[in-house]
Amino acid sequence: MLAQFPVAVKDLNIPLRIKLPEGPPIELGRDPIVTLTVNDPTLLTQLSQPSLGLLGAAYVEGRIDLHGSIREVIRIGDELCRTLVGDDLGAFPERTEHDRQTDADAISYHYDVSNAFYGLWLDQDMVYSCAYFETGNESLAQAQQAKLRHLCRKLRLKSGERLLDVGCGWGGLTRFAAREFDVDVFGITLSQQQLVLARERVEQEGLSHRIHLEFMDYRDLRADGRFDKAVSVGMFEHVGLANLGQYCQSLYGAVREGGLILNHGITALRTDGRQARNGAGEFIDRYVFPNGELPHLATMTAEISDAGMEVVDVESLRLHYARTLEHWSDRLEAKLEQAAREVPAEVLRIWRLYLAGCAYGFRRGWVNIHQILAAKPHADGSLETPWSRADLYT
Repeated sequence: MLAQFPVAVKDLNIPLRIKLPEGPPIELGRDPIVTLTVNDPTLLTQLSQPSLGLLGAAYVEGRIDLHGSIREVIRIGDELCRTLVGDDLGAFPERTEHDRQTDADAISYHYDVSNAFYGLWLDQDMVYSCAYFETGNESLAQAQQAKLRHLCRKLRLKSGERLLDVGCGWGGLTRFAAREFDVDVFGITLSQQQLVLARERVEQEGLSHRIHLEFMDYRDLRADGRFDKAVSVGMFEHVGLANLGQYCQSLYGAVREGGLILNHGITALRTDGRQARNGAGEFIDRYVFPNGELPHLATMTAEISDAGMEVVDVESLRLHYARTLEHWSDRLEAKLEQAAREVPAEVLRIWRLYLAGCAYGFRRGWVNIHQILAAKPHADGSLETPWSRADLYT
């Protein structure tokens, strides 16, 4: 094993202990805080050229076990990869075909895991998207309520308006908008489990007269301009780069002239669309978000503009998402025994790595997340947006 490393083990200075199937453990630095146990001897040669994708896959498949704080596991795994291989900027994405069935299957794979599982680590409203920390000291629940309010304020929702929510999830935003801003909401999703729970909660809160939720593909939205505003949170990542134009056209057609459209989604760091570094992107594509493709902010704003909308405001929430993911990861780690009763062991391993790994990636700037507010101008070019952002913070 020692011969497989390109540098002397004593020179690595990484607080990692490696336990082999036979023989004494190898310590790559003083006072190890993470232990990697090799269960599959055929993996040994690959460990000399590791990537986060390789290590993640090996953990999910049970070829290795990892012991220690999950955050430290991710940090030290990245340090090991950078020390032995260098800093890989990520692979170029291969565009995949996104038809209706492919998209429905991908959404079901990710979201139809178990409502109870998600409920263990999400906030009470099951808001599965980046929270908004107005001061940085908020609890997860407080920050998620602030995010919902921030979205509604950006949309300048008024009593009696009709709001379209594309990718409505468990309905947290639909209920908040109907309850706090007195609007009628039409939400769509491709997750059956999310839809069932979202409808239950709408009924429980007595909001059925204000909210209508459907299992529907965005491509089936009518271009009749019947909505005053539209919002889409965590959706365009699933659309596929080749379909972004059609997606933006669907939003444009659904909203009246003068209306506002707000997209909130994860964006690539580089304009060439490379995935996250050191194999992290490949791991996410294989195990977490199959067929997911991240557009760069420039790509997304170009598609919005080409569809006829005018971008009026852009906000990065990268560090907000790092903190959100850290909250989610910590909450899941605190309930691992309960989580193990809700999902198979392989699924739990995937999610442990995914939440902690994404928190690390957002913290280090490997990916970003943006809220992009656009307007559908009137025929004469006029808009209905205020002169300043002052109203957002009043």
